[in-house]
Amino acid sequence: MAPNIFWFIPTHGDSRYLGTSQGARAVDADYLKQVAVAADTLGYDGVLLPTGRSCEDAWVVASSLINATKQLKFLVAVRPGLSTPGLAVRMASTFDRLSNGRLLINVVTGGDQQELEADGLFADHAKRYEISDEFIRVWRGALSGEGGAEGFDFEGKHIQVKGAKTLYPPVQQPYPPLYFGGSSEAAHELAAEQMDVYLTWGEPPAAVAEKLADIRARAAQRGRSLKFGIRLHVIVRETNEEAWRAAEKLISHLDDDVIAKAQAAFGKMDSEGQRRMAALHGGRRDKLEVSPNLWAGVGLVRGGAGTALVGDPETVAARIREYQELGIETFIFSGYPHLEESYRFAELVFPLLGKGRQPGEQSLTGPFGEVMATDIVPKKAA
Repeated sequence: MAPNIFWFIPTHGDSRYLGTSQGARAVDADYLKQVAVAADTLGYDGVLLPTGRSCEDAWVVASSLINATKQLKFLVAVRPGLSTPGLAVRMASTFDRLSNGRLLINVVTGGDQQELEADGLFADHAKRYEISDEFIRVWRGALSGEGGAEGFDFEGKHIQVKGAKTLYPPVQQPYPPLYFGGSSEAAHELAAEQMDVYLTWGEPPAAVAEKLADIRARAAQRGRSLKFGIRLHVIVRETNEEAWRAAEKLISHLDDDVIAKAQAAFGKMDSEGQRRMAALHGGRRDKLEVSPNLWAGVGLVRGGAGTALVGDPETVAARIREYQELGIETFIFSGYPHLEESYRFAELVFPLLGKGRQPGEQSLTGPFGEVMATDIVPKKAA
């Protein structure tokens, strides 16, 4: 089966190079709209919007893109502990109704203590997961109408509500699907207990297989099952040689001091997933291909997802199929710059995955490609 392919809305900036303003571009409303419309018309299933103080607000940006798109789904973050469940319920239901069922929820517990404290959340790793567990129980109960006409009551260690409900139910029933990523013991427990889709960052296939097996087993003990997704960057070119040159070019302006500062910042976080990302390369430029065609150069300075699939279209498609064989159904990709790379990936890889609009399947009639010398129609590609 063809996988679900998502793209990325770069609300924390975009550039041709990492670690420099050279090649950077203004990420304003017009540019974000361009990326979203491109993803929508090219046939991507959805887009992920990042969250955190380094980003423009995900909900505001996603809301601004509803009427600019037609079929695109929006994976938007809910941050337990930073808002009340009741507010999150109304935001989710409203967005789902206004977009006609195009909302997906990304549950983000957070791993940067300094950032969380700046936002007013003073809770260690264990407590944050306790809050998240209670938050999602209330969120699900209120949106699904679990409490009936009287509303949903909950008395937890951190969260208490009485009569929680929504008068305007979401289009998707019983609620928009819950996506979640985390690599710690607490994260795996939360995923198995409450989530619909578990997301992993792009670790080597063997490591991903181990994580998925653990979560499957935990979910089965509860009589549940989950779907799985993966978050990766991608650098695809017509040849492998071109792709690897593009990867090196992306980090060609990075200096060792910037890398050291970024790695030191990541080391202060209590995120197990971030620790695993950093351990793939240890901050070393000569240890970046961590698995065949899986390159960790992005993770030298970027937090969160730090690996990219690198290669020609056939190679990248083959690596995607390897993850599919493990049970991955959803792939969330990004590339620098995000507008151009959304086109490049769709044009080069979508046909190999059975995705997107193909020649002869266009909504408009007429030649496919540029007409030459006033009346010579392009030949169909081999």
